[in-house]
Amino acid sequence: MIRVFPVRYTSMHDLLLAKEIIEALQKIASDKKIIKAKSVNIEIGRIAHIDHVEDINAENLKFGLENMAKNTAFENADFKIKKTGGSSWKIVNIEV
Repeated sequence: MIRVFPVRYTSMHDLLLAKEIIEALQKIASDKKIIKAKSVNIEIGRIAHIDHVEDINAENLKFGLENMAKNTAFENADFKIKKTGGSSWKIVNIEV
């Protein structure tokens, strides 16, 4: 018998965006002297690239954020992601 386990496939764009957001969060944490965040609210639209538009999957983005936040002030933060119109992303709120 072969058991098949669900595998999470994450787009490279989702991971690159997660890395970009974590880098922005780390800069904010450094500037604002944040040691530990409880939650982060993020709004994302469709991300525009030179040759196409990428619809970011919120679940995959959250997975990437949680993994890239290890050993940062955001390690156990609850990442709340809201899909919006537009073609960009923004950090709406950081709860400490």
